[in-house]
Amino acid sequence: MSKPDYNALAERLRGAYGGTPVPPMRDGLEPGDADGAYAVQRLNTQHWVKQGRRIVGRKIGLTAKAVQTQLGVDQPDFGVLFADMEVPDGGTLATSSLIKGRVEAEVALVLGRDLDSPDVGYGELLRAVEYAVPALEIVDSRIADWKITFADTVADNGSSAYYVLGREPKSLSGLDLLTCGMIMEFDGSVVSMGVGAACLGHPLISAAWLAKTLAQAGEPLRAGDVVLTGALGPMVDLKPGIHVRAQVGGLGSVGFNFREA
Repeated sequence: MSKPDYNALAERLRGAYGGTPVPPMRDGLEPGDADGAYAVQRLNTQHWVKQGRRIVGRKIGLTAKAVQTQLGVDQPDFGVLFADMEVPDGGTLATSSLIKGRVEAEVALVLGRDLDSPDVGYGELLRAVEYAVPALEIVDSRIADWKITFADTVADNGSSAYYVLGREPKSLSGLDLLTCGMIMEFDGSVVSMGVGAACLGHPLISAAWLAKTLAQAGEPLRAGDVVLTGALGPMVDLKPGIHVRAQVGGLGSVGFNFREA
C-alpha cells in the first residue's frame, strides 16, 4: 500500500486472535517503523477498551541487547496489559488459548503513585513503586511462525498474551534486583537461567525508560499499574501438559500449569 492504512492493519491483527496467524505486515509497516507500529497498537487498544477490557499496566519487551541487535533497534518496546490477561499464580492456562506460546521470567513492579512527569527521575521511580513480585510473561505472536520485525511485534501489542504475578509482595528496600538470580523450570527441570542485570542493565532502568516514554506521550503510568520490566533470561517455547515455575532471588516463586482446562 502506498499510504499505510493503520485501521486495516489493526483489524487484521485482531482477526488473528481467533487462532489463525497472519503474514508479517510488510505491506503496511517498514521493519523499523516505530511510529506506525505504535499507531496500530493504539488503535487496537482503543478498540478493546471500547469493548470493555480494562487496562491494568504495561509490559516492556526487547530489553536484552542481543535481541535488540537481532531486530535492528536500539531501544525496548512496550505493550498494554489488560485485566483479562492475568493468570492466577498456580492457576491453569489452556493450551488452546495460544498460537505458539513462549514464556519468560521477569520482575514485576506495582505502582503506588502516578508517574506523570516527562522528566521522571530514578528517585521518583523508587518512591512510586509500592512493591515488587516475581512474574511470568506468556508471549505469543499473531504473526505466522514468529517471523517478526520490530514493527510487527510493536503493532502486535508487544507480542503479549498472558502474565502471572507472584503472591508475596516485596518492598524494594533491601532488594538486590541487579544481581538477583532467576531459574525457570518445566516440571522441575531447569529450562532458563538469568540475572537482574540482563534486563536492560537493571529492571528499574527498564521501568524508568517506560515511565519517561509514556509520560512524554501523554499516557503516564498511574497508581495501581503493573509493570512487567522485561525478561531476566531466555524465553522458552511452551509445551502442553507442563507445570512452569520460576524462582527469582529475593522475590520468591511464581508458576502456572499449561494444559487444556
